[in-house]
Amino acid sequence: MGRILIIGGSGFLGQALYRELQPYFDVYATYCNQVGPYKDNQVFRQFNAEKHSVLKVLEELKPTVVISAFSSSAEALVRTHAEMVDYVGATPDRRLILLSSYEVFDARWKYPSYEQDSPMSESYSGKLKLTIEKQVRELLPDQWAILRLPWVLGVNSPTIYNLRQAGRNQTSFEIFPKMVISVTTDDKLAQQVHYVINQDLHGVFHLASSDLVHHEDLFTEISEKINPVQPVFKRVFQSNDDRYYAILPAEDSLPDSYSITVADVIGHCTLQEEISSLKTG
Repeated sequence: MGRILIIGGSGFLGQALYRELQPYFDVYATYCNQVGPYKDNQVFRQFNAEKHSVLKVLEELKPTVVISAFSSSAEALVRTHAEMVDYVGATPDRRLILLSSYEVFDARWKYPSYEQDSPMSESYSGKLKLTIEKQVRELLPDQWAILRLPWVLGVNSPTIYNLRQAGRNQTSFEIFPKMVISVTTDDKLAQQVHYVINQDLHGVFHLASSDLVHHEDLFTEISEKINPVQPVFKRVFQSNDDRYYAILPAEDSLPDSYSITVADVIGHCTLQEEISSLKTG
């Protein structure tokens, strides 16, 4: 296995990927503006997609696996992925792994979507992700993997942080009673990406829970376990019927040991609070 480069290694998902992969591979990563934590780190390179070309980092490090896990403006995203596709396509032993999103199906809201379903988006974000997926598909079939993600949570995820702060400060937290979603955790995602790299898998994968949950039910249950005082829940109704902003994995996409359920996600997000309760009990 050659060198791995995580574009966006300082973000929530990028950090989880780096933690998982670094003990096993020769891993490098990029950060955007957080100079302080990475100033003297020999494996992180500064890269701001709106200001820089990614080719400088690619040509310096010459990774054989490039993981796209960053966010930026639409113009910068499209340009940077075009550069990554050119770099990977230049040599047959290089691979590009794209972290995409359930949003590519947000116009197909009557049912959850599987890998074999045709994407259809009505949102700006979803259409942008479809554009980038199309760019990646220009590579040879065995040179790319598109990993579509559901809602990704974790103890330190931005969403759980906001939920905890809303409880502490008695501020509002939006919940969507008619929104049905699938979920995963940052740690499980990182394990799945590790498997995809190790097994040299290619194609489209939905790295989501094997079951679904209403947005309202998920976050009220998590809040009950992590917040001594509950936030002011603001219930937002988008329609009278359930809307599925959810992807599901095919039954044979990854081994059972790499699957995850909604209950697993809730347990992961509330584990620290449960341990703290035991220590003080």
